[in-house]
Amino acid sequence: MLPSVLSKSTTSPSPAHLHRLLPASSYHTTTPLRLAPISAPSPLPLPPPAQSPSFLSPCPSPSHNHYATTLRSCVLSRAVRPGRQLHARLLVSGLGLDTALATRLVDLYASCGHVSHARRLFDGMHQQRNVFLWNVLIRSYARDGPHEAAIEMYRAMLAHGGVEPDNFTYPPVLKACATLLDLGAGREVHERVARTQWAADVFVCAGLIDMYAKCGCVDEARAVFDGTTVRDAVLWNSMIAACGQNGRPAEALALCRDMAAEGVGPTIATLVSAISAAADAAALPRGRELHGYGWRRAFGLQDKLKTSLLDMYAKSGLVRVARVVFEQLVHRDLISWNSMICGYGMHGHADEALALFSKMRSVGQVMPDNITFVGVLSACNHGGMVNEAKEFFDLMVNVYSIKPTVQHYTCLVDVLGHSGKFKEALDLINGMLVEPDSGIWGALLNGCKIHKNVELAELALQKLIELEPEDAGNYVLLSNIYAQSGEWEQAARMRKLMTGRGLKKIIACSWIELKGKSHGFLVGDASHPRSDEIYEELERLECLISQAGYVPDTAPVFHNVEDDEKRNMVRGHSERLAIAFGLISTPPGTKLLVTKNLRVCEDCHVVIKLISQIVQREIIIRDVNRYHHFVNGECSCKDHW
Repeated sequence: MLPSVLSKSTTSPSPAHLHRLLPASSYHTTTPLRLAPISAPSPLPLPPPAQSPSFLSPCPSPSHNHYATTLRSCVLSRAVRPGRQLHARLLVSGLGLDTALATRLVDLYASCGHVSHARRLFDGMHQQRNVFLWNVLIRSYARDGPHEAAIEMYRAMLAHGGVEPDNFTYPPVLKACATLLDLGAGREVHERVARTQWAADVFVCAGLIDMYAKCGCVDEARAVFDGTTVRDAVLWNSMIAACGQNGRPAEALALCRDMAAEGVGPTIATLVSAISAAADAAALPRGRELHGYGWRRAFGLQDKLKTSLLDMYAKSGLVRVARVVFEQLVHRDLISWNSMICGYGMHGHADEALALFSKMRSVGQVMPDNITFVGVLSACNHGGMVNEAKEFFDLMVNVYSIKPTVQHYTCLVDVLGHSGKFKEALDLINGMLVEPDSGIWGALLNGCKIHKNVELAELALQKLIELEPEDAGNYVLLSNIYAQSGEWEQAARMRKLMTGRGLKKIIACSWIELKGKSHGFLVGDASHPRSDEIYEELERLECLISQAGYVPDTAPVFHNVEDDEKRNMVRGHSERLAIAFGLISTPPGTKLLVTKNLRVCEDCHVVIKLISQIVQREIIIRDVNRYHHFVNGECSCKDHW
């Protein structure tokens, strides 16, 4: 019999006391249970069992109703242990399971991560499978894995017949497709959705947008978004995140403005995605605007928003402001520690990055992961700390048992190449546990350029051509190495090889954002409306830095032309034009942030240091490799980049 407390009360017991509802004798029994764990789910499509399960009773009884009430409490509170005890009691007592009880047990086991138990029950329910049961299993696999099983369950559901997927089926299936980057399966789901009433469902559309975004198909995600007439915050957030995660930060920020214009109130998720987009676009004014909006809406108290602000300020050159935000966090999770350590590393503040890593280890609340060590090794690289980089690499492998990724190896090869330790770099590459990629050989090639190691540069280029035959930058770099060494015929041969293969050099471009508008400049650009003023400012600055002892370095011009022509080519570099425009467009003392798509050249690096001293301004250059903070004639990189 059931304990009397169940028969005398209709109130669902609390999870903490559910175990008291069963007699102690029912916890242990020699009768074998039908829920022995299985190692893997049954193969799909699901075959019928050899015999109909005896524990499915055709009709409920009052006792079943009492059990159903208790199981409902277990499901709501995710109390799997009392639920298993109730399940055992049903089987031991001979009462068995009806469809309602079996359904709730499947839901309980699946929601608590015991998917093998849920699947065992599900496999025994052939005629009783409704859309809810299918959805429970699909959702569990999509959440906990194996993710392939979620897609297989969806296809088995279609093959089973009699049950149609609904708006609770498609989102988890699409989530599994996104996790697996299975674009084919995702499109298969989309084609079916398009033929149903769920094509306009907000959550289904959000799932489609997320799936396409994760697979890198932003245009297809945008087509889904544009084809939806009713858009709530969930849909807007999905599209904003899709653009931000796929290198379209300007489009993400534009969508954020459109969302507000249509009267849809931004949520915390909106702000996090938009702030991340502002960080990637180096749009500091927009990021500050979003920061202020978040505080006015009381979102600023949430650590999730603070972490995104931390990342945004670090990427916008304000690493000190990022540290202030970091110190305001109530709970510092692994993401916030990593963001701050990587932020210091990007800006060349190696000492601060390593001190923070030491503090992270001493606090002991979170364990460093592979991203933490990418930040630490990057800081060592940008700070020229060769021995420290090797020590932290050993610490990662031998103490934290973290398997090195290609990013870790790239940082170590880069710092070794910068220091001219080519034998160590080659030994490291030959002993890598993963296949060297273009980043590894590119780091080695860059070191060869610094130390004019032509022979090793040719080897690195050969590997790069095998991996990236269409990347013109690799040919240009070796051509420049030849030119540095005075081997003009070899340099011309490389450029001729590029031309013959139809490859074009990436054009250097720099841009600066002022008053919410981005201004871009190419080398020698004269298309800007204020071009005359920009070049007048450059001439004025050149006179001043010449008086300070500046002599143009034409080494970065890898063309066999006269020195006067080389000097004119260096003067017109895009970052100088952007800085000159920033100086004539902002009040004295204003900090300037310029972004460049390529590496800053050696001569421009010298010139910008002198300009920062003459005009008494901080100038930040964010190039393809790192950040350079120029203040009072010094750079944060200490001339190591």
